[in-house]
Order: sequence, then structure tokens, then C-alpha cells
Amino acid sequence: METIVKTKQKIQLVDGTFSPSEAGDVILALLDEKINFHKLQRISWCEGSDKADTEYPDGRIKELLEEKRIAKEFIASVRNEGKRLRIDGILNITLEE
Repeated sequence: METIVKTKQKIQLVDGTFSPSEAGDVILALLDEKINFHKLQRISWCEGSDKADTEYPDGRIKELLEEKRIAKEFIASVRNEGKRLRIDGILNITLEE
């Protein structure tokens, strides 16, 4: 019997046109979830070792907070123009060997 292993997957997380408020809710929720993931990762790495290297999660948290700031500014400018936003968010997953 042959076993087939799927090595790629795509998940359509977001697909639609949104008001600035709706788009803000979606985008900021996704960013907040990812920020929280890295905060929990950092805590996990530090358990039992106060000398854990948390450079990676610290850097990602900083980057994501900056992306969140930029997204808020962009959404505010779109809101002032009375326009809507199209979001197409695909999560590509690939098996690494």
C-alpha cells in the first residue's frame, strides 16, 4: 500500500472587500494573534533559564508592532477617503525536508 504525503497546502484566511473598520478588525486581530504567539514563545523559552536567547521572538514582536502601527495609519487614511479595502490573505504551507 502506497502512502501519499501532502507537502503543500494553501489556506484562504481572508478573501473579501471590507469597510475600513472591518478591515482594521481583521488585520489587527491577525497581527495581535501573531504578536501573542511570539510573546508566549518567549515566555516558554525563558522557563527554567533566565539566560535564554529571545532575540528572535523579541525581534518579531518589534517588527509586528511596527506593521500594526503602519496598518492603523493606512486604514485611517482610507477611512478619511471613504473607500473600501480588498483583502486577499492566503497562508501557504510547505513541508520542509
